[in-house]
Amino acid sequence: MMKTHTDSHGIALSGANPAALDAYEQAARELRCLVGDPVGSADRAIAAAPQMPMPHLLKAWLFLLGTEPAGPAMAHAACEAAAALPMNDGERAHLHAASLLAQGHWHAAARALEDRSLQEPCDLVALQVGHQVDFFLGDSRMLRDRIARALPHWQRGMPGHHAVLGMHAFGLEETGDYAQAERQGRLSVELEPRDSWGWHAVAHVHEMRNDTRAGIAWLAPHAPTWSDGSFLAVHNWWHLALFHLEQDETSEVLRLYDASIGGPGSSIVLELIDQSALLWRLMLRGVDVGDRWASLADRWGGVGGAGGYAFNDFHAMMAFVGAGRVDAQEAVLDAQRETMDGQSDNAGFTRDVGFAATAAVQAFGRGEFERCTALLRPIRHRAARFGGSHAQRDVVDLTLIEAALRGGDRALASALAAERSAVRPHSAPVQRLVARSGSLARVA
Repeated sequence: MMKTHTDSHGIALSGANPAALDAYEQAARELRCLVGDPVGSADRAIAAAPQMPMPHLLKAWLFLLGTEPAGPAMAHAACEAAAALPMNDGERAHLHAASLLAQGHWHAAARALEDRSLQEPCDLVALQVGHQVDFFLGDSRMLRDRIARALPHWQRGMPGHHAVLGMHAFGLEETGDYAQAERQGRLSVELEPRDSWGWHAVAHVHEMRNDTRAGIAWLAPHAPTWSDGSFLAVHNWWHLALFHLEQDETSEVLRLYDASIGGPGSSIVLELIDQSALLWRLMLRGVDVGDRWASLADRWGGVGGAGGYAFNDFHAMMAFVGAGRVDAQEAVLDAQRETMDGQSDNAGFTRDVGFAATAAVQAFGRGEFERCTALLRPIRHRAARFGGSHAQRDVVDLTLIEAALRGGDRALASALAAERSAVRPHSAPVQRLVARSGSLARVA
């Protein structure tokens, strides 16, 4: 009788042998911390045990969660490879969920992963990829509750406990429980200093509290720990840059961009988003970013895939507007129009939020501030429907208030400035917005 191998959480793995199990566990650890090369580790597991389905499925998840245009096709091939192998019920649950996501069914995949976690809350791969799907759906409550449901089954000392705490921290932050989020995130990092998501969760807490000094103190001294070999490094550098931007340290923001965010020239979509988001915030402040827009637009143009995920389109448009690429702007909107005729979940994301947000960015770049305002006002309170975090989606509000100011809408600009001041009363940039809106009213 063939021996049944299990992972470090007791989850049975079909077709495994000791060498493949070691490689697969390495891939899972790398995914938990968002470091290293989990695809390469999964490939080593496949080479050691060609009949083992779970490394194929782990690769499928990794291809999908990058939201790269080529990801769904690569994930589909990985799912097909797994489907040809004998597998147990848990592995079939992963296959079902990954296949749904590869077909663009984000909500159904999230529910399938939820069902898997209800049956086996210690399946950390299912828990982690479900958490990431919740993020891409902008589902704040499930970011918290998917993890909260599993917490009673996890104790200190269990492999990966740090990752569960880090995910819970981020869900707590996205639902406004900043004190508990900070406690959970700090404990995550204490247990595993390489846990990129734990560092990230606490950075979000400081962003939402507008506590820039604490944010810089959290990230800057520990950069070698959270950045080395991490595929969340650019995003955490982005958070550090936001703290400096809030302190009006634009020279430091540009230095960070050039050293660690956009300057290295990454064309990974999730990192392109951070690059666009930072340069756009600088542009809203009136900061000259030189030729940085042009090189970023080149990278977005090389990626292609417009219409595949609305949140990505929104950020691609920023680069094309910043660089003055008119044809590329129209191509993004045309791809979105085609997407909206389809049946994928992204068709809904684009109809609900993405098309208006992306068109608003173009309108802003054209100086059509009234049109930009008209496009953004109806969607700002439902912007979570096209994914991202509160911190990322803040660019919608920042663009709206700047459009109102530049378009001369004194009532709206004053109201938006007051609204922002209520949650960031000690922010110098916000107080400047208040002053500008007041000046606009006096001039009118």
